[in-house]
Amino acid sequence: MNNRRFARTAGWLALPCLVAAGLLAWYVTREPASSLGAEPVATQPALVARGEYVARLSDCVACHSVPNGAPFSGGLEMATPLGSIHATNVTPDPETGIGRYSLADFDRAVRHGVAPGGRRLYPAMPYPSYAKLSDDDVKALYAFFMKGVAPVRQANVPSSIPWPLNMRWPIALWNGVFTDSKPYTAKAGKDELWNRGAYIVQGPGHCGSCHTPRGLAFNEKALDESGKPYLAGGLLDGWYAPSLRDDHNTGLGRWSEPEVVQFLKTGRNKHAVVYGSMTEAFNNSTQFMNDADLAAIARYLRSLPGDEQRDGAAWQYQAVSAAERLDAPGAHTYVTRCASCHGLEGKGQPDWMPPLAGATSALIKESASAINITLNGSQRVVAANVADAYRMPAFREQLSDQEIAEVLTFVRGTWGNQGGAVDAKAVGKLREHTGPASSSPIILQMR
Repeated sequence: MNNRRFARTAGWLALPCLVAAGLLAWYVTREPASSLGAEPVATQPALVARGEYVARLSDCVACHSVPNGAPFSGGLEMATPLGSIHATNVTPDPETGIGRYSLADFDRAVRHGVAPGGRRLYPAMPYPSYAKLSDDDVKALYAFFMKGVAPVRQANVPSSIPWPLNMRWPIALWNGVFTDSKPYTAKAGKDELWNRGAYIVQGPGHCGSCHTPRGLAFNEKALDESGKPYLAGGLLDGWYAPSLRDDHNTGLGRWSEPEVVQFLKTGRNKHAVVYGSMTEAFNNSTQFMNDADLAAIARYLRSLPGDEQRDGAAWQYQAVSAAERLDAPGAHTYVTRCASCHGLEGKGQPDWMPPLAGATSALIKESASAINITLNGSQRVVAANVADAYRMPAFREQLSDQEIAEVLTFVRGTWGNQGGAVDAKAVGKLREHTGPASSSPIILQMR
């Protein structure tokens, strides 16, 4: 009797479990619907040209190409906490690329992160941002990749993420929690320029991928300005991408809209020069944006409020010559190694050599960017096909961990800077896990 009752109970319990398992299996393997499924495929030259511009906005070439490789043939290695993944071949080769993708297949991959057959893409592909692309821009991108890019037969490199962490079905659950699949819609009460800027920053520009802090699940903590963490600064790949909000110390609070445009167009302004991951974004993307779009980006970014509690007391310059502080640890290194470019008073040479007085990297508590660029130097900034004449040299072979920690502590505590001390152990850790920047100009070709 008891056995029969147990069997009946187990049967009733098994039924909802089976239903739940079936629903889960359906959810994680389904292909999301595409709004472009029945669209006729257009590839007119004007549409291909438009798609090339959208690809520039989206900086597709930075991940899907490598120096001296064929455009968009993949191969770039990207390290993650779980292992390395490699960017895929997105040329129209039918065997190793996307040549057999329909417009709907392409749409699902770009905006939803789902390849044909239901295979989930790792969110290193910034589809949480690309989800905001308009239908017209997706069509244009498709036209460019199918007709404007030469097919290249190059096999994709598998990831090194070990089993079971390489199972992709959990990504569907991650998407359900942390992404929004709706395209961008214009915000009421904002003008056309602001909305265009919001669209580029949130969508194709995927600025939040670097500049928004991430949660425990490696998710961006906010996807638009409705979330306070959006573009508030984030640590990624050994660099700290600063706030793009109206933060006086750690963001754009001291920048005007024209200065934002100048930075994105030329790679420099009186406040800063592009470095770290932003160098690639400039070399391959922002300098090619038209003036109207740059103005729109500047308008949107300068509308984002800062956070005084997070940012701290507003920086004010305190005049002092490094030569007058030679008794301070790190001062002698600064005078002999840094002052020839950045000046004894930390003011640099505006629009050419960036100031260290008031620099974001000297005001934020996170020291990764300051350490990284001192250890490894900067990549060459290539503007209008002309490489810059000067670059930050690497000091990893000239200075010890302690010497780098001391000189950075000096910089981050002088001229009103308030970033705080740098620990030699932090320098050693980054030294171990990073390498020197290339001294060769690197700009990736689109065709």
